Amino acid sequence: MTAPLWKASIRAAHEEIERFSMLFELTPEPSPQSVIVLTHPHEDDAVIEAYYAEAPDGDALTAILGRDVKVEALPDVDWVKLSQEGLPPVRAGRFFVYGAHDKGKAPSNTIALGIDAGVAFGTGHHETTTGCLMALDWMKRTGMAPSNALDLGCGTGVLALGADRLWRIPVMASDIDPQAIDVTRENLRLNGGQMRIRAVVAEGFAHPMIGAAAPYDLIIANILAGPLTQLAPGIRDHIAPGGRVVLSGLLRTQELLVLSFYRAFGFRLERRWRLGPWSVLLLAL
Repeated sequence: MTAPLWKASIRAAHEEIERFSMLFELTPEPSPQSVIVLTHPHEDDAVIEAYYAEAPDGDALTAILGRDVKVEALPDVDWVKLSQEGLPPVRAGRFFVYGAHDKGKAPSNTIALGIDAGVAFGTGHHETTTGCLMALDWMKRTGMAPSNALDLGCGTGVLALGADRLWRIPVMASDIDPQAIDVTRENLRLNGGQMRIRAVVAEGFAHPMIGAAAPYDLIIANILAGPLTQLAPGIRDHIAPGGRVVLSGLLRTQELLVLSFYRAFGFRLERRWRLGPWSVLLLAL
């Protein structure tokens, strides 16, 4: 049996996507585990979905967003895995991320990652995951060579695997969700990443193994803008001098907010990637 999940959703015009996505992210407890935007090239509007570990207050969300919000319990199935079946593989830089249905189809000269979503987020299809993979690939192409990495909020482990494949370095992968860590460990087995990647259940930095493996010269955090701001002090405490931080899960409209927290701890913006309404920020200390 999987843990119950809840979905809140609205339809919105394309010009409203950033505003409503940000409002979903900033709503009070319970906070969403993920916010997803679903668009279609032949439709004038989009569907914005927020996923929760416990039932959100539909009336409160309707009042905050000023739009009728539909709240529903999801069936007790591996719904994320089910939603990924039949999706095409993703190209992000040199990475080729595919599901089981595309096994053996990776082109030559690509870094192939086979990812089983299970009940975790992160198959490469969302712009934030794609953008993080593009950022890691760019770092490798420009000669950056981290020696110790941390993937905070690892989901399926795809970004931890990406760092492992690029640099063959120790990687710590953590997530607050035990089921995500189970999925990560399975993906490590499928991709041969068990030797250098360690996966642990942790909220933020609250696990002794995370502290013991510090300092890190690469920290990746693909979560939401609110948690990113809260994690700034901990990331500063665990990063090595000259280290890099890849931040994503934030909207373009949230860039200045997130950057203000990290600049206060001495980080500077080195480069950014923008995919649709989403941003990926590469920071240096």
